[in-house]
Amino acid sequence: MAGTVVIHPNAKTGAHHHGPVESVIYVVSGRARMRWGDKLEFTAEAGAGDFIYVPPYVPHQEINASTDEPLSCVLVRSGQIPVVVNLDIAATEQPEEVRWVDDIHPAPDA
Repeated sequence: MAGTVVIHPNAKTGAHHHGPVESVIYVVSGRARMRWGDKLEFTAEAGAGDFIYVPPYVPHQEINASTDEPLSCVLVRSGQIPVVVNLDIAATEQPEEVRWVDDIHPAPDA
């Protein structure tokens, strides 16, 4: 399953997961903030040209990190059936910020 999505400025989804389905999000424009974990205790941001991978059954929340620009993404899922399991969980007040560290996004002190 594949498609596009536009998230309005300052908008966010509720906590949810997609069951056994993997998701890959490609950020076309804007700034995405993803929270994930059993209590949404982790957070990371991604910008245009970045990919976000969401494993099966992982609770998460997508957020447009901008207050004035839309977030435009391409979404690809590993299954054909749209699975969304909404969760009623208490989110952590201060999530731990996770930085992308790879060949393209080296650690700040590298």
